[in-house]
Amino acid sequence: MKTYDAKTKLLKKLIESVIRDGFQHLRMDDITKYMDVSRATMYKYFSSKEDVISGVVSIFIDYIERLEVHCDNEEEVYFGICFQQLFEQSISLIEYITDSFTKDLQTAYPDLHKTLMVALQKRDQQSLLFYRLGKERGIFNPINETFILLQDVLLLREITSVKYLLSNQITIQNVLYDYYQFKKIQLFITDKLSLVDDSNIDSVIDRLAEKFNPMLL
Repeated sequence: MKTYDAKTKLLKKLIESVIRDGFQHLRMDDITKYMDVSRATMYKYFSSKEDVISGVVSIFIDYIERLEVHCDNEEEVYFGICFQQLFEQSISLIEYITDSFTKDLQTAYPDLHKTLMVALQKRDQQSLLFYRLGKERGIFNPINETFILLQDVLLLREITSVKYLLSNQITIQNVLYDYYQFKKIQLFITDKLSLVDDSNIDSVIDRLAEKFNPMLL
C-alpha cells in the first residue's frame, strides 16, 4: 500500500503537464523534474516511460470507474441529484481526458488507449441508461440521449478552451454556470425543474474552475 501511495503521489505531480501538453515530447529527465525526485528514486518505482504513462492511465481509469450513477431509486428527487453528479463528472473528464493526451496515447501506446476508451464507453452506457429512464418516467424531455453525450464532448471542449474564453471575455466560472443552466433547461421537463436543488451549485462550479485555472495560464 505504501508503494502504491508513493507511486500515485509521483504520478499526480506529472498529470497537469501530460493533460495540457501531451507526453510525446517528455524524456525521462523531464519526468524526473516534474516529479521533483532524483533519477534513482524515479527508477525505484518506474522502469520506463511506458510504465509511467501506464500509471497515469490507471489513475484515470480508477477515477472513471468511481463515476457510477446509481439512480434506481423510485423517488423523483434523485434524478435531480444524479443530473448534478453527471454534470460534475462530465466537466472533470473534459479537464483530464484531453485531446493532447489521448492522441499521444493512441499513437505511442495503442493498447493503453484502448483500455482507457473501454472505461469511458462503459461510463457513457451508464449515462445513456439514466437519460432513457428519465424519459420513460416523464421527467426528461424526449430528446436523443446520444446527442447529450456528444454535446458534453464537443461543446464543452470548445467553450472551455482558452481561445473561446478570451475571444468572448468570459470567465471559466461563467461558462460552466451557463452550461449547467443550459443542460438543466434542455433536459428537464418544465414541471420537473424543481427536482434540481441549485443551492450548492456555485461552490461545485468554483471547485471545478480551480482545476481548470492552472491549464489556462
